[in-house]
Amino acid sequence: MTVGDFYDELETRSTDAREHALLEALPGQISHAKSNSAYFGALFADVDPMAVTSRDALAGLPVTRKSDLIELQKKKPPLGGLIAIEPGKLRRIYQSPGPIYDADGHSDDWWRTARALYAAGFRAGDIMHNTYAYHLTPAGMMLEAGAAAIGCAVVPAGIGNTELQVHAIADIGCTGYAGTPSFLKIILEKAEDMGVDISSLKKSSVGGEALMPPLRQAIEDRGVNCLQVYATADLGNVAYESDAREGLIVDEGLLIEIVRPGTNDPVDEGEVGEVVATCFRPEYPLIRFGTGDLSCIFPGASSCGRTNTRLKGWMGRADQTTKVKGMFIHPSQIAKVVDRHPEILKARLVVDSRGTTDIMTLSCEVDDPGHAAGGSGNLADDIADTIQAVCKLRGEVGFAEPGSLPNDGKVIDDIRNFDS
Repeated sequence: MTVGDFYDELETRSTDAREHALLEALPGQISHAKSNSAYFGALFADVDPMAVTSRDALAGLPVTRKSDLIELQKKKPPLGGLIAIEPGKLRRIYQSPGPIYDADGHSDDWWRTARALYAAGFRAGDIMHNTYAYHLTPAGMMLEAGAAAIGCAVVPAGIGNTELQVHAIADIGCTGYAGTPSFLKIILEKAEDMGVDISSLKKSSVGGEALMPPLRQAIEDRGVNCLQVYATADLGNVAYESDAREGLIVDEGLLIEIVRPGTNDPVDEGEVGEVVATCFRPEYPLIRFGTGDLSCIFPGASSCGRTNTRLKGWMGRADQTTKVKGMFIHPSQIAKVVDRHPEILKARLVVDSRGTTDIMTLSCEVDDPGHAAGGSGNLADDIADTIQAVCKLRGEVGFAEPGSLPNDGKVIDDIRNFDS
């Protein structure tokens, strides 16, 4: 039940009331995970769930990181033993890049995205043009479920076919957009080039990649309000932006901590660290789940009236996994690229931005960089094709002398500036 400017009364409850409710639910969720999930049963073998009644006690539990899931799921397919029901009793099972397999439960708005969409201005009767992927990955259904909870119609557009998408928005009269901000900009520019009126589109909830100020401005200069949602395939909606634009407001269904990367230890308020979340869904009871994303907590509450904790926003990755155009790129994927080309002695993927476009460049140490770059074998094109096949994104290729890449252990170097 929506409440005026707010999705429900939970958004405006006192900080003390929210904290009491979360901590009161915590022991029961840990007990449930321990009793019904093989993974958490082993992880919490020596834990008394009824003693975990404070944040300090919670901080004594180990962090399970997203980067662990690939190996955990290989050992115990399909979901690493983290789910608390049989896999066949889930609603859907998805595959994200890595590959990492993701669960979907049967309850309405299981990923809790309705709250983020409502804050972005979506209301019953809106028509949402949803460009998140529907094939294998969960993003499309994540946002569709939230739209359905509000009462919006959805155009399941998915990705690609830009001209067809422009015509669909115009013909149907779509009023809102969900997807990555870079693709929204492409759609708006394509509509201009085609001379097609898509001015019905007034609002957007964007995610899947960093929203740089120039990119947001380019979208809003074309008449579309642009607010962010920060969600993951594991946790669902983590935090979202309101019209106040004062950081991202944490979802009501999560208990959020910020920990020092690579440790279990919470940092002081305002210090940048890894976003760690505990969720309260029965099917997939993630306890202290490390997202691998860096952020920090803003002091105080938003001027929009919502009282929950605020995150500054996505500030990079705590591990070397990074996100480009809505897709995670893992070090293991770069290793696969290298393995397919014996000419590569060592490689480093550099992620940068040119204007509002993310660019990936794989720098490869080879025995003779000049020959590799100018030879007839077209090695650069072959490597680029492999990057596309493995990472599902295009990448540029450069060559370097043996021993010239930094000896710092980095396989992926994300040098994008998220403060400009």
